[in-house]
Amino acid sequence: MSMYKVLLVEDEEIIRRGLMYIVDWSREGCVVVGEAGDGEEGITKISELAPDIVITDVRMPFMDGLSMLEKTRSVPYETIIISGYDEFDYAKRAISLDVTEYLLKPVDFSDLHQALERVKEKIHERRQYRKGNSTELKNNSFSFENILQDIPEPKNPCVKAMLQTIQKQYASKLSMQQFSQDLGVSSVYLHTKFKQEMHYTFHDFLNRYRIGQAVKQLCQKDLKVYEIAEQVGFSDYKYFISVFKKYMGCSPKKFLERM
Repeated sequence: MSMYKVLLVEDEEIIRRGLMYIVDWSREGCVVVGEAGDGEEGITKISELAPDIVITDVRMPFMDGLSMLEKTRSVPYETIIISGYDEFDYAKRAISLDVTEYLLKPVDFSDLHQALERVKEKIHERRQYRKGNSTELKNNSFSFENILQDIPEPKNPCVKAMLQTIQKQYASKLSMQQFSQDLGVSSVYLHTKFKQEMHYTFHDFLNRYRIGQAVKQLCQKDLKVYEIAEQVGFSDYKYFISVFKKYMGCSPKKFLERM
C-alpha cells in the first residue's frame, strides 16, 4: 500500500521538528516528504512535491497558511490547520476554504491521529471515485451520484434550509456567512452541523452539486463550456476548470471527447 505524502508548514522550528520526529508517521501510513517555514516556501513545496496532506500553521511570516491555501486551491490535497485559541477569524476563513481538519495548539497527538484518519479516508474515497469514474468514462456512461452520493434528508432545520437553498439557487452566490446571517446562528455551528448531516463540508458539497449540474448540461445541451460554468454558479472560468478536474479527473473538454 502506498504511503500518504505529508508536507509540514510551520514557522516555529520546535513545533515543526516535534511533528516531524514525535509522530510515528509510518504507523500512520504516511511519510513526511518535506517541510516549509512560511507560506511562500509552502507554495513552492506544494508545487514540487505534490503532497496528499498539508499540515500548516495559520499565523506565519511573509505569508500566512490560509493565503497559501488560497493560492494553491487547484492542487488536490487535504489540509489540517493548526491554530491558537485567539485566531477565530482564521477559523472562519479556513471553513470557507474547505479545510478538512482544524486543530488547536498545543497539538494533542491523539487528536492529530484522528484527524489523519479522517483525512486519509477522504483521500481514499476521492481516489476510488476517480478510478471508478475513469472506467465509466471509457464505457461512455456517467452517473451524477458519482460526484455526490445519495443526498440524505437532514434533520437539523438549519441544514435542511441550506440544502433547499442550494438545490434551488446553486447558480447564485452562496456563502456560509450569508447563511449565518439569514438563519441567525454562527457560521462555525452551521459548518459543524452541515458536515455531520451531509457528510461533506458546505464548500465541498456546493462545488460537487454545481459540477454535477455542469455535467448534466454538458451531456444534454449544446452550450460553450464557459456558458455552462456561468449557469451553474462559477463566475471565474479558470476556477471552474480546476474544480471540474478535481472531481471528474479531467477537463470538461476531455470529458466531452470521452463521452
